[in-house]
Amino acid sequence: MTFSARITIWGLLLCLFSITVAAQQTIIKGSVRSGQGPLRYATVQIKGTPAAAYTDKEGTYNIETNQQGTLVLTVTTPGYTSQSRTIQAGGEQTVDWQLTPLSRELGEVVVSASRRPETLDNIPSSVMVLNRKTLEDNLAVTTDITQILANEVPGLAPSSQTNSNVGQSFRGRSVLIMVDGIPQSTPLRNGEVDLRSIDPGVLERIDVIKGATAIYGNGATGGLINYITLTPKDETAIAGRTTMNLTGSLAGLKGSVGGRLGQLLHGKLGKFDYAVNGVYERTGEWKDAKGKLVGPNYSLGETDSYNAFVKLGFTPNRKQRIQLMYNYYNSQQNSNYTLVNGDYLKGQAATGVLGKQAGKPTGINGNHNLQLSWRADSLIGGTSLQTDAYYESRDDVFYVSFGRFEGGDGQSHTLSKKKGFRFMFTSPLGRTGTLSYGTDLVNDITSQPLVDGRVWVPEMDMFNVAPFAETQWTLMDDLIVKGGIRIEKVNVGVDDYTTLRITNASGATVTPSFDVKGGDLKYTATLFNAGIRYNRFPLFSPYASFSQGFSVSDVGLALRDAKVDDIKKINTEAVLVNNYELGFVSKMQKFRFELTGFISTSKLGSEMVYDASTDLFNVSRTPERVYGFEASAQYHPLPNLDLSASFSYVEGKADTGRTGNYNVYLNNRRISAPKIGGSIQYRPLSTLEVQLHYSGIMKRDRFEKLSTGLYKGNEGIVKAYNLFNLNACYRATRSTTLTLGIENLFNADYFPARSQWFMIPGFYSKGKGAAFNIGIAVNY
Repeated sequence: MTFSARITIWGLLLCLFSITVAAQQTIIKGSVRSGQGPLRYATVQIKGTPAAAYTDKEGTYNIETNQQGTLVLTVTTPGYTSQSRTIQAGGEQTVDWQLTPLSRELGEVVVSASRRPETLDNIPSSVMVLNRKTLEDNLAVTTDITQILANEVPGLAPSSQTNSNVGQSFRGRSVLIMVDGIPQSTPLRNGEVDLRSIDPGVLERIDVIKGATAIYGNGATGGLINYITLTPKDETAIAGRTTMNLTGSLAGLKGSVGGRLGQLLHGKLGKFDYAVNGVYERTGEWKDAKGKLVGPNYSLGETDSYNAFVKLGFTPNRKQRIQLMYNYYNSQQNSNYTLVNGDYLKGQAATGVLGKQAGKPTGINGNHNLQLSWRADSLIGGTSLQTDAYYESRDDVFYVSFGRFEGGDGQSHTLSKKKGFRFMFTSPLGRTGTLSYGTDLVNDITSQPLVDGRVWVPEMDMFNVAPFAETQWTLMDDLIVKGGIRIEKVNVGVDDYTTLRITNASGATVTPSFDVKGGDLKYTATLFNAGIRYNRFPLFSPYASFSQGFSVSDVGLALRDAKVDDIKKINTEAVLVNNYELGFVSKMQKFRFELTGFISTSKLGSEMVYDASTDLFNVSRTPERVYGFEASAQYHPLPNLDLSASFSYVEGKADTGRTGNYNVYLNNRRISAPKIGGSIQYRPLSTLEVQLHYSGIMKRDRFEKLSTGLYKGNEGIVKAYNLFNLNACYRATRSTTLTLGIENLFNADYFPARSQWFMIPGFYSKGKGAAFNIGIAVNY
């Protein structure tokens, strides 16, 4: 073959190869915009391939791929809803996108109110979801989850700004706290420290069920707060997010600087997915508005917090998923100060002086949550199954009580271990109904010893079996009807024990030490719930519900203060709460409004009271009635402007004479002052978002002063105060986001509600003054 012939053949082959490549290649270009204009740094990706592009400052992008057949395009950018489209490969194509901002309003969020996924519009009761966007807005200002919840949830009492959530009631009653459905609360010895059970940085959302609920059982007399952890959603093998924050006081910088470091890795490998997260945070000294140290007693200042989170998932097919989750949380105060008591009558706030704190560090000395779950859909007859086994263990350390125990000091901690197994089947009933049924089993062992080993509250070994069933029907397309039943069977076993001698400040005996014979305490309760909702007209979608809540009384409180020699003399009836709710949702274009009214009644109180005439401990026999209403509104007048407002009012009275006349107000530990909330969220640029949040606590004055000028315990007057928080988020590059948060923007000088009504000298602390939080987050 001649040289020219070879050249010709090679040229023809090269041309043929070029034509083939050109035929295989797909070029996709377009723009990504919002109502404000082009979106910079948006990610456009072809699903299942590494092909991706990022928009420039004009919002344009360009992707080239040799992938054939059907292509699935996705576009994502922080602060906006994601979108997907399907196209056929080949040639040059133009695909433009119009994204809408993520909203903090509820929308069509899927929640776990009935222990199975459903949309908010199908729930005939008051439910709220704090989505990831809402959590990130708050995390730019504070990582205190008790403060985040108080800011966002109407009906929840203000935060105490301490390690404890004492007095942070929900609609005047106790609330059950869960992590992925694992109970964190300890109703057998309610130390009121359960709200701080996990770092909010590992949460995908928080489900809030308002009012008594039977679906999850023991402890949910005021409502349910379920922390839902992150689940990987990316298709890539490895992705991540690194966050760093610097915090401190603007009222007194010296000694107040702290920091936070977080690392998240997640991804998907075939049928396996994973998420691994670690967080460490150290807070500096907390300063009030005048730059003075906030009283260190149980404070969140000078606190070290650690959180380790792992979630592993296996999805063998579209109908099944197996998941393993583990979370460890530790948050303890290591202060360089000792307490200087405050003085309520003088208006003098508690503070601290340099010195070694007495006892062990206070706070959460380890909270472990381990869960193995399995979900199977479309079994026989279309039935689905959700089942899980879990283990939870926590150690909460309280402050030192001086001179209280046998004439000396003592520091207690609550120890709780829970093992549980649950299963629930959901079966279709025709085309419009479902039936969910299953059983919960839990073993809870709780005690409250002193850290030196002395027994104050002995081990209480509870075994709880609760079968349940719930049905839901959709009639005439728009009428939703729901009803259910749950049967609680509880046995609490206590061994023989000896009480500690309790003394007063002068060493005199208040309660002598004596032997108490143990035994079993048994509870049974049958709970019902029913609800109806009508969604025909968006302008007026009414709902009504009735639900019962159940809780064992605080048995540990009676055991530690026992004045009887046999627990059979402790009459511990279950506390049963009836919750009635009536409300409606109104939607009109860019406006949403919800109004809910409620009444909560119980024949028994929740406290144990000693009757000297009979030598018995009894559950408080005082009937109670709690009532109130909540209103919330969201309005989007412009594509880049969101407005929201809320108001909640709750009141409660007791029928002390059992005559049907509810004539005595419940104290401030139970009933919080009215609360106002609001926010303005503005996006002047596609890469910049600014939010101003307002929280107002109104006055509650229900009780008379004593001759000393003080009030009875928990009855102090709550005077109004107003707080503003500011947060800004700027996306500097496609992978880097900068945040700035200012807590208590106008440096209000105030006492939090609990300080006011509690009046205890060691807890009479001022609120946190103006503080900053500067953060950077890098995604990859």
